[in-house]
Amino acid sequence: MIILSFLSSCIALCVPCTIFRCYFKYKLIESNFFDQKYLNIFASLFKNGNKHLNSNSLHIAIQGVEGSFHEEACQLLFKNEEINFFYCDTFEQVFQQTQKHDTLGFIAIENSLAGSILSNYASIKEYNLNIIGETYMPISHQLMVYPGVSLEDVNEIWSHPMALRQCQLFINENATIKTVEKEDTAKSAAYIKENKVKHVAAIASKTAAKIYGLNIIKPNIETFSNNFTRFLLIQKDKDFSTSCNKATLCFSVKHDVGSLAGALTCLAKNEMNLTKIQSFPKIGKSWEYFFYADILFKNEEDFQLAFKNLKLTVNELYCLGKYKNNLVF
Repeated sequence: MIILSFLSSCIALCVPCTIFRCYFKYKLIESNFFDQKYLNIFASLFKNGNKHLNSNSLHIAIQGVEGSFHEEACQLLFKNEEINFFYCDTFEQVFQQTQKHDTLGFIAIENSLAGSILSNYASIKEYNLNIIGETYMPISHQLMVYPGVSLEDVNEIWSHPMALRQCQLFINENATIKTVEKEDTAKSAAYIKENKVKHVAAIASKTAAKIYGLNIIKPNIETFSNNFTRFLLIQKDKDFSTSCNKATLCFSVKHDVGSLAGALTCLAKNEMNLTKIQSFPKIGKSWEYFFYADILFKNEEDFQLAFKNLKLTVNELYCLGKYKNNLVF
């Protein structure tokens, strides 16, 4: 109530809404990321204070089209808000849109079956963007076809590469059917419907089947039912909260014996809980790598001390974002 009264007073005095956007994005991440009270306030302020947005919706860039898993996960996150999506063919377009315009980006970063999309980590760094939140969504894949088509009629299966990897067992069991990698799950479904394609099946969501009027002939074909995808909310501004408990770091080390071990020891000594680490080549530099690491920490002071000490240990060090951990270990 105090916060809302303060907000009303400041709006009456015409204080720029940028201040409030930053403040309430802090409150969003400081609270549980699914706390609807803060989600609603954050969404309202982000819309009203942004010249690129109209007064009725959030603008968020995602990879894919209507019915994609990105859209579904984003709608679950902001379930009481109207969202104006920027539908992008590629992740690269999502990063470009987020960097050039005052919008949010929403991207998949890893899957519990298919692994990480490592190039997205590199692009977050390359475009100087910042992670402000994460969410996890269970993923179930459906095999869908044009009405009247049966599995015996199908000689190709289209979908995004990550979706195909998540359904590898089904694909192996139907090895006579060719798999074709496409830009998006839902876009594959849309193409089949719009062009009345009868020899191709798409792997996509139930939502996509409903939107595009396709028949699901094989439901839930993911290899394991415990299939989750992690998504990141990104933005251009560096306005990290001081009350987060998770960070994503990017660093490089020398090609010396024990250099990586030294970096990891530094994190451990500073009570940073390493939950994930992966390497990805440095663009344009042969056999040199960046390490991307997720860490959990207790408070901002501990993190800042660890970051300072780690900087003395490694060659390069970047913080790609601080946010609220939404995965319960």
